[in-house]
Amino acid sequence: MMGKWQIKVPGSTANLGPGFDSIGLGLSLYLTLEITLQDEWEFVHIGDNVPSDTTVETHLVYSIAQQVAKQHNKPLRPCKVEMASELPLARGLGSSAAAIVAAIELADILGELDLSTQDKLNISSQIEGHPDNATASVLGGLTISSMDEQGIVDTLHIQEIDAAFVVFIPNVELKTADSRGVLPDQFDRGYAVRASANANMLAASLIAKDYVRIGRYMEADLFHEPFRAQLIPNYAEIHEAAKSAGAYGTALSGAGPTLISMIPLHVSEQFVLSMQKRFPAHKIVLTTASPSGSTVTAYGW
Repeated sequence: MMGKWQIKVPGSTANLGPGFDSIGLGLSLYLTLEITLQDEWEFVHIGDNVPSDTTVETHLVYSIAQQVAKQHNKPLRPCKVEMASELPLARGLGSSAAAIVAAIELADILGELDLSTQDKLNISSQIEGHPDNATASVLGGLTISSMDEQGIVDTLHIQEIDAAFVVFIPNVELKTADSRGVLPDQFDRGYAVRASANANMLAASLIAKDYVRIGRYMEADLFHEPFRAQLIPNYAEIHEAAKSAGAYGTALSGAGPTLISMIPLHVSEQFVLSMQKRFPAHKIVLTTASPSGSTVTAYGW
């Protein structure tokens, strides 16, 4: 067995408006793990976007990797894991899904599990509870997915997205559980039909690459954004300013509090400068759809 690997997993945005728990987009912002075999487990965190108060036993990557290995009745060889992330925690950019996918890749390496891509989609989505962020981190690009009662994931994957994305990251955390807590338990039939129609149109527009329509339906969600908007700093102001600056559309990134705008490639630099001036309390990040999903590179002995 080789002795050193790099695992690189893209972060993601989920929903893009009405694609609730089913549409994901891998972003060119990454969680990176450098893996070296050694006699004991060790985690080294580099930078600000990784937890500082965790032990080996309580580490999400360790616990998920061990869980996956146990399901396959395989032991894991101990290793040193050096972990760095471009994904701020609890901001709606798929940091937990990326960590879960990285853990599955780690288990696959150290336990020699020989997992297929479909296995990785199923396991990560089952752990997350829904397939939006997880499938985007496994595959990259755009994913439109469903998961059945047995936890089997079906995904349509679109690699090329001819647009840029700008994320507005506020200096506040919002746990997914808190953001889900404001959602209604049920909708009446007419409301649900309208919400479903908007989601269908978003998915169809994404497949057709009709960016004007994508933007329209990104902003037509009825499933979650009307209820979460109150939790999001500058929600209405960012929507309005982004539209005025040329964005196709703006939506919550996952459960928030980050917002994401899809913009034409040619306006990206000007757009970012304008938004930085308008919203100095937010971190404004320009990115693109990730060209690939999770990758594992082996090197050295």
